[in-house]
Amino acid sequence: MNTRMVKQIAGIDVAQKELVVTIGRMDESWTAELYGYKVFPNTAKGFALLLDWVKNKSIPDLPFRFVMEATGVYHESLAYYLDEQQQAVTIVLPNKISNYARTLDIKTVTDKTASEAICRFGLERKLSDWKRPHPVYKRLRQLTRERDQVIQSRTVAKNQLHAETSEAEPYDQSIARINQQIALLDKQEKQIKEEIADMIKQYPEIKAVVELLCSVPGIGVLTAVTILGETNGFELVRNKRQISSYAGLDIQEKQSGTSVKGKPRISKRGNKHLRKSLHLPALAAIRHCERFKAIFTRLVSKHGIKMKAAVAIQRKLLEIVYTVFKTKCRYDNNYLNKQHEIVAHQ
Repeated sequence: MNTRMVKQIAGIDVAQKELVVTIGRMDESWTAELYGYKVFPNTAKGFALLLDWVKNKSIPDLPFRFVMEATGVYHESLAYYLDEQQQAVTIVLPNKISNYARTLDIKTVTDKTASEAICRFGLERKLSDWKRPHPVYKRLRQLTRERDQVIQSRTVAKNQLHAETSEAEPYDQSIARINQQIALLDKQEKQIKEEIADMIKQYPEIKAVVELLCSVPGIGVLTAVTILGETNGFELVRNKRQISSYAGLDIQEKQSGTSVKGKPRISKRGNKHLRKSLHLPALAAIRHCERFKAIFTRLVSKHGIKMKAAVAIQRKLLEIVYTVFKTKCRYDNNYLNKQHEIVAHQ
Protein backbone atom coordinates (compact mmCIF):
# COMPACT_ATOMS: atom_id res chain seq x y z
CA MET A 1 0.00 0.00 0.00
CA ASN A 2 1.47 3.35 -1.07
CA THR A 3 1.74 6.06 1.59
CA ARG A 4 0.10 9.33 0.61
CA MET A 5 2.41 12.32 0.30
CA VAL A 6 1.24 15.49 2.04
CA LYS A 7 4.03 17.98 1.48
CA GLN A 8 6.88 18.72 -0.94
CA ILE A 9 9.55 21.37 -0.58
CA ALA A 10 12.55 22.80 -2.44
CA GLY A 11 15.21 24.06 -0.02
CA ILE A 12 17.46 26.61 -1.76
CA ASP A 13 20.83 27.80 -0.50
CA VAL A 14 21.31 31.08 -2.39
CA ALA A 15 24.77 32.41 -3.24
CA GLN A 16 25.85 35.29 -5.45
CA LYS A 17 26.34 33.13 -8.56
CA GLU A 18 24.51 29.87 -7.91
CA LEU A 19 21.45 28.23 -6.40
CA VAL A 20 22.04 24.97 -4.53
CA VAL A 21 18.72 23.13 -4.43
CA THR A 22 17.51 20.07 -2.52
CA ILE A 23 13.94 18.84 -2.94
CA GLY A 24 12.13 16.62 -0.48
CA ARG A 25 8.71 15.34 0.47
CA MET A 26 6.86 14.16 3.54
CA ASP A 27 4.19 11.48 3.80
CA GLU A 28 1.20 11.28 6.12
CA SER A 29 3.27 9.37 8.70
CA TRP A 30 5.50 12.48 8.93
CA THR A 31 8.50 10.72 7.40
CA ALA A 32 10.72 13.06 5.41
CA GLU A 33 12.59 12.01 2.27
CA LEU A 34 15.16 14.07 0.35
CA TYR A 35 15.24 12.77 -3.20
CA GLY A 36 16.68 15.46 -5.49
CA TYR A 37 19.74 17.68 -5.61
CA LYS A 38 21.02 20.07 -8.28
CA VAL A 39 22.90 23.36 -8.73
CA PHE A 40 21.63 26.17 -10.97
CA PRO A 41 23.10 29.54 -11.95
CA ASN A 42 21.62 32.51 -10.09
CA THR A 43 20.36 34.07 -13.33
CA ALA A 44 17.08 34.40 -15.18
CA LYS A 45 17.95 31.34 -17.28
CA GLY A 46 18.82 29.41 -14.11
CA PHE A 47 15.44 30.31 -12.58
CA ALA A 48 13.60 28.84 -15.56
CA LEU A 49 15.74 25.68 -15.49
CA LEU A 50 15.06 25.30 -11.76
CA LEU A 51 11.31 25.58 -12.22
CA ASP A 52 11.31 23.03 -15.07
CA TRP A 53 13.43 20.61 -13.02
CA VAL A 54 11.14 20.90 -10.01
CA LYS A 55 8.02 20.34 -12.14
CA ASN A 56 9.53 17.15 -13.56
CA LYS A 57 10.58 15.87 -10.13
CA SER A 58 7.51 16.80 -8.09
CA ILE A 59 4.15 15.09 -7.66
CA PRO A 60 1.43 16.70 -9.81
CA ASP A 61 -1.56 18.29 -8.03
CA LEU A 62 0.30 18.33 -4.69
CA PRO A 63 1.20 21.86 -3.51
CA PHE A 64 4.89 22.67 -3.83
CA ARG A 65 6.79 25.31 -1.88
CA PHE A 66 10.17 26.99 -2.38
CA VAL A 67 12.04 27.86 0.82
CA MET A 68 15.16 30.03 1.03
CA GLU A 69 17.08 32.25 3.43
CA ALA A 70 17.11 36.05 3.32
CA THR A 71 20.73 36.24 2.12
CA GLY A 72 21.42 39.92 1.60
CA VAL A 73 20.05 40.79 -1.85
CA TYR A 74 21.01 37.63 -3.74
CA HIS A 75 17.72 35.83 -3.08
CA GLU A 76 15.49 38.67 -4.24
CA SER A 77 15.55 38.09 -8.02
CA LEU A 78 14.60 34.42 -7.58
CA ALA A 79 11.84 35.28 -5.10
CA TYR A 80 10.36 37.87 -7.48
CA TYR A 81 10.55 35.40 -10.40
CA LEU A 82 8.81 32.61 -8.49
CA ASP A 83 6.16 35.03 -7.28
CA GLU A 84 5.50 36.10 -10.88
CA GLN A 85 5.13 32.40 -11.79
CA GLN A 86 2.52 32.07 -8.99
CA GLN A 87 4.65 29.67 -6.95
CA ALA A 88 4.43 29.37 -3.17
CA VAL A 89 7.53 31.01 -1.65
CA THR A 90 8.77 31.26 1.93
CA ILE A 91 11.75 33.37 2.95
CA VAL A 92 13.22 32.63 6.37
CA LEU A 93 15.55 34.69 8.55
CA PRO A 94 19.09 33.18 8.44
CA ASN A 95 19.33 32.75 12.21
CA LYS A 96 16.27 30.48 12.15
CA ILE A 97 17.95 28.11 9.71
CA SER A 98 21.31 28.18 11.50
CA ASN A 99 19.64 27.42 14.85
CA TYR A 100 17.69 24.56 13.27
CA ALA A 101 20.82 23.19 11.52
CA ARG A 102 22.55 22.84 14.90
CA THR A 103 19.92 20.28 15.89
CA LEU A 104 20.83 18.05 12.92
CA ASP A 105 23.66 15.55 12.85
CA ILE A 106 25.75 17.49 10.32
CA LYS A 107 29.48 16.89 10.55
CA THR A 108 30.59 19.09 7.65
CA VAL A 109 28.83 22.28 6.55
CA THR A 110 28.69 22.70 2.76
CA ASP A 111 26.30 24.36 0.32
CA LYS A 112 24.65 20.97 -0.18
CA THR A 113 24.13 20.31 3.53
CA ALA A 114 22.84 23.88 3.91
CA SER A 115 20.20 23.31 1.22
CA GLU A 116 19.29 19.99 2.84
CA ALA A 117 18.83 21.72 6.21
CA ILE A 118 16.58 24.35 4.58
CA CYS A 119 14.56 21.59 2.90
CA ARG A 120 14.11 19.65 6.15
CA PHE A 121 13.17 22.87 7.95
CA GLY A 122 10.48 23.49 5.33
CA LEU A 123 9.14 19.96 5.61
CA GLU A 124 8.95 20.01 9.41
CA ARG A 125 7.59 23.52 9.98
CA LYS A 126 4.35 25.29 9.22
CA LEU A 127 5.37 28.07 6.83
CA SER A 128 3.72 31.29 5.75
CA ASP A 129 3.72 32.71 2.24
CA TRP A 130 6.22 35.40 1.32
CA LYS A 131 4.55 38.54 0.06
CA ARG A 132 6.27 40.94 -2.28
CA PRO A 133 7.17 44.01 -0.18
CA HIS A 134 5.94 47.50 -0.91
CA PRO A 135 8.11 48.82 -3.79
CA VAL A 136 9.02 51.93 -1.83
CA TYR A 137 10.81 49.86 0.86
CA LYS A 138 13.30 48.51 -1.67
CA ARG A 139 13.96 51.99 -3.07
CA LEU A 140 14.42 53.39 0.44
CA ARG A 141 16.98 50.69 1.21
CA GLN A 142 18.91 51.53 -1.96
CA LEU A 143 18.89 55.26 -1.20
CA THR A 144 19.85 54.95 2.48
CA ARG A 145 22.72 52.59 1.64
CA GLU A 146 23.90 54.95 -1.08
CA ARG A 147 23.81 57.85 1.38
CA ASP A 148 25.84 55.81 3.87
CA GLN A 149 28.50 55.17 1.21
CA VAL A 150 28.59 58.87 0.32
CA ILE A 151 29.08 59.81 3.98
CA GLN A 152 31.90 57.27 4.35
CA SER A 153 33.64 58.65 1.25
CA ARG A 154 33.26 62.20 2.56
CA THR A 155 34.77 61.22 5.90
CA VAL A 156 37.79 59.74 4.10
CA ALA A 157 38.13 62.91 2.01
CA LYS A 158 37.92 65.16 5.09
CA ASN A 159 40.58 63.10 6.88
CA GLN A 160 42.77 63.37 3.80
CA LEU A 161 42.20 67.13 3.69
CA HIS A 162 43.20 67.44 7.33
CA ALA A 163 46.40 65.48 6.64
CA GLU A 164 47.24 67.58 3.57
CA THR A 165 46.69 70.93 5.33
CA SER A 166 48.72 69.80 8.35
CA GLU A 167 51.86 69.11 6.30
CA ALA A 168 54.88 71.42 6.44
CA GLU A 169 54.47 72.39 2.77
CA PRO A 170 50.86 71.78 1.66
CA TYR A 171 50.25 71.32 -2.08
CA ASP A 172 47.50 73.76 -3.07
CA GLN A 173 46.27 71.83 -6.11
CA SER A 174 45.80 68.63 -4.08
CA ILE A 175 43.87 70.57 -1.45
CA ALA A 176 41.68 72.14 -4.14
CA ARG A 177 40.83 68.74 -5.64
CA ILE A 178 39.94 67.31 -2.23
CA ASN A 179 37.67 70.29 -1.56
CA GLN A 180 35.99 69.64 -4.92
CA GLN A 181 35.42 66.00 -3.90
CA ILE A 182 33.88 67.07 -0.60
CA ALA A 183 31.62 69.60 -2.34
CA LEU A 184 30.45 66.93 -4.81
CA LEU A 185 29.74 64.47 -2.00
CA ASP A 186 27.81 67.15 -0.08
CA LYS A 187 25.72 67.77 -3.20
CA GLN A 188 25.06 64.04 -3.68
CA GLU A 189 23.97 63.59 -0.07
CA LYS A 190 21.57 66.52 -0.44
CA GLN A 191 20.12 64.99 -3.61
CA ILE A 192 19.62 61.61 -1.92
CA LYS A 193 17.85 63.20 1.07
CA GLU A 194 15.58 65.13 -1.30
CA GLU A 195 14.73 61.92 -3.21
CA ILE A 196 13.88 60.18 0.08
CA ALA A 197 11.63 63.09 1.12
CA ASP A 198 9.89 63.14 -2.27
CA MET A 199 9.33 59.40 -2.15
CA ILE A 200 7.75 59.58 1.29
CA LYS A 201 5.40 62.34 0.07
CA GLN A 202 4.30 60.18 -2.88
CA TYR A 203 3.03 57.42 -0.59
CA PRO A 204 0.70 58.71 2.18
CA GLU A 205 0.65 55.30 3.92
CA ILE A 206 4.46 55.26 4.14
CA LYS A 207 4.51 58.88 5.32
CA ALA A 208 2.10 57.96 8.13
CA VAL A 209 4.30 55.02 9.19
CA VAL A 210 7.45 57.19 9.19
CA GLU A 211 5.74 59.85 11.34
CA LEU A 212 4.61 57.09 13.70
CA LEU A 213 8.15 55.70 14.09
CA CYS A 214 9.56 59.20 14.62
CA SER A 215 7.52 59.42 17.84
CA VAL A 216 10.12 57.10 19.42
CA PRO A 217 12.91 59.06 21.20
CA GLY A 218 16.05 59.41 19.08
CA ILE A 219 14.40 58.16 15.89
CA GLY A 220 14.44 60.66 13.03
CA VAL A 221 13.21 60.39 9.45
CA LEU A 222 16.46 58.94 8.06
CA THR A 223 16.63 56.30 10.80
CA ALA A 224 12.96 55.42 10.33
CA VAL A 225 13.28 54.93 6.56
CA THR A 226 16.51 52.96 7.05
CA ILE A 227 14.76 50.56 9.42
CA LEU A 228 11.78 50.20 7.06
CA GLY A 229 14.05 49.66 4.06
CA GLU A 230 16.34 47.13 5.73
CA THR A 231 13.45 45.09 7.14
CA ASN A 232 11.06 45.45 4.16
CA GLY A 233 8.53 46.85 6.60
CA PHE A 234 9.28 44.07 9.13
CA GLU A 235 8.00 41.57 6.56
CA LEU A 236 9.86 38.54 7.97
CA VAL A 237 9.71 39.51 11.64
CA ARG A 238 7.18 37.93 13.99
CA ASN A 239 8.38 39.10 17.42
CA LYS A 240 10.86 41.40 19.20
CA ARG A 241 13.41 38.65 19.70
CA GLN A 242 13.58 38.06 15.96
CA ILE A 243 14.17 41.71 15.09
CA SER A 244 17.04 41.91 17.62
CA SER A 245 18.57 38.79 16.11
CA TYR A 246 18.09 40.10 12.55
CA ALA A 247 20.06 43.23 13.46
CA GLY A 248 22.79 41.21 15.20
CA LEU A 249 21.97 42.84 18.54
CA ASP A 250 21.06 39.58 20.27
CA ILE A 251 23.23 38.35 23.12
CA GLN A 252 25.49 35.30 22.78
CA GLU A 253 26.67 33.45 25.87
CA LYS A 254 29.15 30.60 26.16
CA GLN A 255 28.77 28.58 29.32
CA SER A 256 29.28 24.92 30.17
CA GLY A 257 29.16 23.67 33.74
CA THR A 258 31.35 25.64 36.14
CA SER A 259 34.63 25.61 34.20
CA VAL A 260 33.66 27.31 30.91
CA LYS A 261 32.08 30.74 31.10
CA GLY A 262 32.69 33.32 28.40
CA LYS A 263 31.67 36.96 28.46
CA PRO A 264 28.21 37.69 27.02
CA ARG A 265 28.45 39.71 23.80
CA ILE A 266 26.26 40.76 20.92
CA SER A 267 26.34 38.33 18.02
CA LYS A 268 26.83 40.90 15.18
CA ARG A 269 25.54 38.11 12.92
CA GLY A 270 22.87 40.27 11.40
CA ASN A 271 22.13 43.27 9.22
CA LYS A 272 25.05 45.66 9.75
CA HIS A 273 23.22 48.56 8.07
CA LEU A 274 20.35 48.24 10.52
CA ARG A 275 22.72 47.97 13.47
CA LYS A 276 24.76 50.98 12.36
CA SER A 277 21.68 53.15 11.87
CA LEU A 278 20.78 52.83 15.57
CA HIS A 279 24.09 54.02 17.03
CA LEU A 280 23.49 57.79 16.97
CA PRO A 281 19.75 57.54 17.78
CA ALA A 282 20.63 55.55 20.91
CA LEU A 283 23.06 58.25 22.03
CA ALA A 284 20.42 60.93 21.36
CA ALA A 285 17.81 58.98 23.34
CA ILE A 286 20.22 58.66 26.28
CA ARG A 287 20.89 62.41 26.27
CA HIS A 288 17.36 63.70 25.81
CA CYS A 289 14.96 61.08 27.23
CA GLU A 290 14.84 60.55 30.99
CA ARG A 291 13.62 56.96 30.62
CA PHE A 292 16.54 55.87 28.43
CA LYS A 293 18.96 57.92 30.49
CA ALA A 294 17.83 56.02 33.60
CA ILE A 295 18.21 52.65 31.84
CA PHE A 296 21.69 53.62 30.61
CA THR A 297 22.77 54.78 34.09
CA ARG A 298 21.48 51.61 35.70
CA LEU A 299 23.34 49.39 33.22
CA VAL A 300 26.60 51.31 33.54
CA SER A 301 26.41 51.13 37.34
CA LYS A 302 25.91 47.38 37.01
CA HIS A 303 28.90 46.48 34.80
CA GLY A 304 30.73 49.78 34.22
CA ILE A 305 30.90 49.47 30.40
CA LYS A 306 29.29 52.44 28.63
CA MET A 307 29.41 50.93 25.13
CA LYS A 308 27.68 47.78 26.33
CA ALA A 309 24.93 49.88 27.88
CA ALA A 310 24.60 51.92 24.67
CA VAL A 311 24.14 48.70 22.66
CA ALA A 312 21.39 47.65 25.07
CA ILE A 313 19.67 50.97 24.34
CA GLN A 314 20.00 50.30 20.59
CA ARG A 315 18.30 46.95 21.05
CA LYS A 316 15.57 48.52 23.21
CA LEU A 317 14.94 51.25 20.62
CA LEU A 318 14.64 48.74 17.78
CA GLU A 319 12.18 46.62 19.77
CA ILE A 320 10.08 49.71 20.57
CA VAL A 321 10.10 50.77 16.90
CA TYR A 322 8.87 47.28 15.95
CA THR A 323 6.11 47.44 18.59
CA VAL A 324 5.01 50.89 17.43
CA PHE A 325 4.93 49.67 13.82
CA LYS A 326 2.84 46.59 14.67
CA THR A 327 0.41 48.29 17.04
CA LYS A 328 0.07 51.47 14.92
CA CYS A 329 0.17 53.45 18.18
CA ARG A 330 2.50 56.39 18.82
CA TYR A 331 5.19 55.99 21.47
CA ASP A 332 4.01 57.15 24.89
CA ASN A 333 6.84 57.91 27.30
CA ASN A 334 4.40 57.82 30.24
CA TYR A 335 2.85 54.47 29.26
CA LEU A 336 4.40 52.53 32.16
CA ASN A 337 3.38 55.18 34.70
CA LYS A 338 -0.20 55.08 33.39
CA GLN A 339 -0.28 51.29 33.70
CA HIS A 340 0.97 51.50 37.31
CA GLU A 341 -1.77 54.04 38.08
CA ILE A 342 -4.43 51.77 36.55
CA VAL A 343 -3.23 48.82 38.63
CA ALA A 344 -3.11 50.97 41.78
CA HIS A 345 -6.74 52.06 41.33
CA GLN A 346 -8.06 48.53 40.72
